[in-house]
Amino acid sequence: MKKIIIGENLVKSFGEGNEKYRVLDEVFVEINEGEFVAIMGPSGSGKSTLMFALSGMDDIDGGKVTFDGKDLSVFKENDLADIRRSKMGFVFQQPTMLKNLNILDNIILPSMRDNRKNVSEINEKARTLMKKVGIAELEKRDITQVSGGQLQRAGICRALMSNPKIIFGDEPTGALNSKSAQDIMDIFSDINSEGTAVMLVTHDAKIAARTERILFMCDGKVVSEMRLQKFYDTDIDDRIKKVTARLQEIGI
Repeated sequence: MKKIIIGENLVKSFGEGNEKYRVLDEVFVEINEGEFVAIMGPSGSGKSTLMFALSGMDDIDGGKVTFDGKDLSVFKENDLADIRRSKMGFVFQQPTMLKNLNILDNIILPSMRDNRKNVSEINEKARTLMKKVGIAELEKRDITQVSGGQLQRAGICRALMSNPKIIFGDEPTGALNSKSAQDIMDIFSDINSEGTAVMLVTHDAKIAARTERILFMCDGKVVSEMRLQKFYDTDIDDRIKKVTARLQEIGI
């Protein structure tokens, strides 16, 4: 299977002098096309930093990130931004939306930067995605007039506008109640089943148990890995038990 991302010997440090410490310590990771991966670990373990490094959102001090066959270090920041906008999608714990725009306009805003795209086609695609995730009736609502789960669905729509090869999610369900979190995971599962790779940073075993592979981080290193079968609703309890047991086993 083709590797969409390869991170080799990744090093990232914060601080200066005697207070300098490695957040990423010679990390090696590979993500396949169409794979569904979770990164787990305690606060400060480096899981979000790893995601930012693999997506080119954050500079690294050492090592190499290859995305879709290309070394990200050779690109200037503007070119990296174009790659992220056209080939990657991002969903964060708190979606960043503009208060003066309605839901539909927030979804299409990044796509409007490409003058070669037809505005009507952009709007049509956004409406199709909104219907797919169950928020079609909310397009004219202000961002203060929808729930957290609905706003997160809008964030997912925005991330999908460019048909990305991979979706990165940094605690995308962290601010949601249990029902909304599972609804969002259903959407990620659907996205993944259509061929888009998904990488999620999470502290929640219930969320990680929905993925196919889990990387466990501690002190800047990937200390363990777990591979799961494709998710089916009937085996979720068993999967959660396996993830929880592995967390206890490695002491995180």
